Amino acid sequence: MSENEAVDSEDQVEDTQKGKFLTFCLGTEFYGIEIKYVTEIIGLQPITEIPEMPEYIKGIINLRGKIIPLMDVRLRFRKPFREYNDRTCIVVIDIRETPIGLIVDSVSEVISISDEEIVSPPSLNKERNKYIRGIGKVGNEVKLLLDSGKLLTDLETENLENI
Repeated sequence: MSENEAVDSEDQVEDTQKGKFLTFCLGTEFYGIEIKYVTEIIGLQPITEIPEMPEYIKGIINLRGKIIPLMDVRLRFRKPFREYNDRTCIVVIDIRETPIGLIVDSVSEVISISDEEIVSPPSLNKERNKYIRGIGKVGNEVKLLLDSGKLLTDLETENLENI
């Protein structure tokens, strides 16, 4: 395969993922994350806690020999903790080439949302909306679309890489 064919192949993969979001629930709210960031979805695993981490970093798991830090998205968004159950999932994503597991209440589906159906979040409180890239309108529902690059700061990402 030539270099141009390899680049074309990557472009085609990105085109098929454009506008596709994995949706998940936190309580009654639905969120979406661009599918291109999602590596896999797994059930809850035994978590090894790491001392002196922020409350929302629940610990690490060993996923096929790779150490993955886990973030409880509820706690990151300053929502009350909810006991994990059989619907609780880990969505493994890449943030700046660092794999991290997002603990969510449940995974819903992969949906397509065109750019025309995405609006900017209200600018009432930029600090509270910093994780939200946009709001997707899907039928009569709305999905809060995450900016995965802002779930962790550069320093937090660096600290997690050093675990």
